[in-house]
Amino acid sequence: MQRHSFEHDGVVFSFLDAGGDGKPLLALHGHWMGASDFAEVANDLSPEWRVIALDQRGFGETDHGAAHHMAAYIGDAVALLEHLSITEPVPVLGHSFGGIVAYHLAAVHPDRVAAMIIEDIGVNMQDDSAPFVTNWSGTFRLREALEERLGPRLSPYLQNSICRVKNGWTLNFDPAEFLESEQATNGDHWNVWLQSRCPALVVSGGESRVSDAGELRVMAEKRDAAAFAQLKAGHSVHIDARSEFVNLLRQFLKQQHL
Repeated sequence: MQRHSFEHDGVVFSFLDAGGDGKPLLALHGHWMGASDFAEVANDLSPEWRVIALDQRGFGETDHGAAHHMAAYIGDAVALLEHLSITEPVPVLGHSFGGIVAYHLAAVHPDRVAAMIIEDIGVNMQDDSAPFVTNWSGTFRLREALEERLGPRLSPYLQNSICRVKNGWTLNFDPAEFLESEQATNGDHWNVWLQSRCPALVVSGGESRVSDAGELRVMAEKRDAAAFAQLKAGHSVHIDARSEFVNLLRQFLKQQHL
């Protein structure tokens, strides 16, 4: 994947594009993560699919400090498609936070979304990560010190979010800004989830500590044109069970004749 940038809403956005002649697929990452977390999935889906992954505002190599609200996230995704002159509806893969943005995008811009894959995220969000995230701030002289602060469960998933700076290592997002984004995505999203009509696949990580598999199953049951699948994985299904996840994704997209 090649890294590119564009400007929208006064923000410079960074994104990764697999390029080639494949059909475009938009990927939206979860909180704490970034576009680079989809690189291996993009390789697996190539050359049939051209994965385009956005560093959402406040994360990765995209500018930090911009306003955080759902309308902005939706507008950012549309702006990326417009920047690439992609006018036809595309499948959208959304992991966690990115999944919330994906189903809001499908509700507001049904002409942009051909299908959506919602990875391990529900529709009733009441999160408060402040107790353990606030102490991630700052620069750590040793990378190992930052990894220790993140803890053994989360550190492996945040390797792509650790970056080298002048005086050591830090995260490529501000934990305080993440908390703003978390608040912007909290709430009851059931009505939004039920508004869209495109085919949808809800994927649950059977070992996830973030989402409730029962809620995800009900999401698929209550919405037309939606299916549920569960894989043996944690919250980041596309990382923990990449091969199975990619096969599931391919099968779903083929069923939709995409």
